[in-house]
Amino acid sequence: MAALGDQSDAPSASDQQAMAALNKPISNIVIIVAMQTEALPVVNRFQLTEDPNSPFPQGVPWVRYHGTYKDLSISLIWPGKDPVLGVDSVGTISSALVTYAAIQALQPDLIINAGTAGGFKAKGASVGDVFIVSDSAFHDRRIPIPVFDLYGVGLRKAFEAPNLVKELNLKVAKLSTGDSLDMSQQDESSIIANDATVKDMEGAAVAYVADLLKVPAIFVKAVTDIIDGDKPTAEEFLQNLAAVTAALDLAVEQVINFINGKCISEL
Repeated sequence: MAALGDQSDAPSASDQQAMAALNKPISNIVIIVAMQTEALPVVNRFQLTEDPNSPFPQGVPWVRYHGTYKDLSISLIWPGKDPVLGVDSVGTISSALVTYAAIQALQPDLIINAGTAGGFKAKGASVGDVFIVSDSAFHDRRIPIPVFDLYGVGLRKAFEAPNLVKELNLKVAKLSTGDSLDMSQQDESSIIANDATVKDMEGAAVAYVADLLKVPAIFVKAVTDIIDGDKPTAEEFLQNLAAVTAALDLAVEQVINFINGKCISEL
């Protein structure tokens, strides 16, 4: 019989399961994309098809495209169009919901959140730059009460993929997430406190759910507009969206090709 002290050193069943997951080849990937314009180039590149038998609750607008590429089963989840207004269901609520639903239904080995973002030239960002995210946080959840303030910021480290970053020569940056395209003075102060180079409307919400459910997540963000530049954000975003989604699509392909045949621990 083992001594009682020895038992505490033995890895738990959940620890053993996590270690096994790290060292088995990645086979099932979910890509979360907020906008149809961002999604369709990826759908076309990997020849994904829309799932007629949605794994999601009846009546929700969420769309799953899926297919097989090399050794990988790929599902791309787009939150779809708002049922009333007919625009893309952007923002933290939709992205958190589809991330949760996709993890529950599809049990992925890895999540990739791919999308466009605003960038700060003061932090070295230019239109068309593609970043891998190292940390994510919120900039519009202000709760000025001790500890609740930290909860509001919701700082999380993204899954570290040093080999991927090195092999593909990708830039690494911190991401700040909020539910507005524009930026108030309070938002700006929080973004500076978050030390963010890029700003989006989904990433930190995806990170929260992935962390909660213990699924590694990688964030690929392409810059459409310079927030601290001369042009109005909405105008520059729309002007550059098509060209930048092409750069995003190419980056996603490179990431997928690198991931193929590897284990989580090899990223």
